[in-house]
Amino acid sequence: MEITSVASFIDYYEKIRSRTNRIIEIIPPEHLDFSYKPGKFTIGDQIRHIASIERYMYGETISGRKSAYPGCGKELADGYENIIAFFNEMHSQTLKIINGLSDEDLNRKCLTPGNNPISIWKWLRAMVEHEIHHRAELYIYLNLLDIKTPQIFGFSAEEVQDLSVKL
Repeated sequence: MEITSVASFIDYYEKIRSRTNRIIEIIPPEHLDFSYKPGKFTIGDQIRHIASIERYMYGETISGRKSAYPGCGKELADGYENIIAFFNEMHSQTLKIINGLSDEDLNRKCLTPGNNPISIWKWLRAMVEHEIHHRAELYIYLNLLDIKTPQIFGFSAEEVQDLSVKL
């Protein structure tokens, strides 16, 4: 997928974010510190990581600056309400940066944290893929806790199979 318009990208990205928000909204606050294994991201870390990477790595680099990713620890935001506020504020700041780009800017190069040049549109695509990756991890974490998760597109795999033509 090539991104050629800032406006169409924002529209697409907001649809991705709405699906991420649906999973975050059902997380019980008492499970924010759950991790499947010691030393791995907790549920709260996952949410802070999506927000922090979006703003401080992608937002900074598409602005022509170096990545300033501070990690995803509790020092950024602790407690459900604070984590959600941080998540939403980082997204808002990143959207402001993206909205400041012209369509022509999408073809400009920026530098990844490893100093590799990449077209901004490709880097924005990577940002979306990154969010989807961590959203999937949140689904797994919640499934491990036996918390019913929302279907992304309305049907489970079993429901799609039941609605499908039998070959």
